[in-house]
Amino acid sequence: MTIGPEVVASYAGVALLGAMSPGPDFALVSRFAALRGRLAGLGAAAGVAAGMAVNTAAAVVGVGAALAASPTVFRAITLAGAAYLCYLGVRSLLAARATDGGGLQDADTGDGESGVRRAAFRQGLITNVLNPKSIVFLVALLPQFLTDHSTWADKSVLGVITVLMVLVWFSAVSLAVGAFQAAFHRPAARRALNIATGLVLIALALVIVLTS
Repeated sequence: MTIGPEVVASYAGVALLGAMSPGPDFALVSRFAALRGRLAGLGAAAGVAAGMAVNTAAAVVGVGAALAASPTVFRAITLAGAAYLCYLGVRSLLAARATDGGGLQDADTGDGESGVRRAAFRQGLITNVLNPKSIVFLVALLPQFLTDHSTWADKSVLGVITVLMVLVWFSAVSLAVGAFQAAFHRPAARRALNIATGLVLIALALVIVLTS
């Protein structure tokens, strides 16, 4: 490995700041943690990290550069991601109409908490995989910390750091928001959160469509 610890530390800081940028991931993780607790939030965080792992691998092996060079494919994936965000936003708004304000029953794939955690993981994963802009971001960022002599090991290390920083940040978000789960036992609080999340996701989808 040719990169030193100072480069690794600098990259970790930049990757963490990138993970902290506001976006649909934050809304998804927060909603699951607030309505169904920390484990559900951690499931969403794991899904987000898994999606980032897919995007990071694509950037490292060169798929990202090819994607950026193909406007048609890039726009198609981007629009698919926007459609998925809009779908999640509408489901959140519909959940708010429930008597209890929406307790994520709409997200269950089965009975019990395991169904919610699977849904949380799936939503986090799909949201990230359908976000080609994160791949393009990595394609632009990685060369800033690599040299002509960098090896695949160097790229892999930075890729792993990217995923770890995403996992660390969103796990922290889940634990922090989950600590206030009791505040969302009231139907009015659940309803307000579902409405806010739904509107945010739909707004982000519109922004993606208009700027892609």
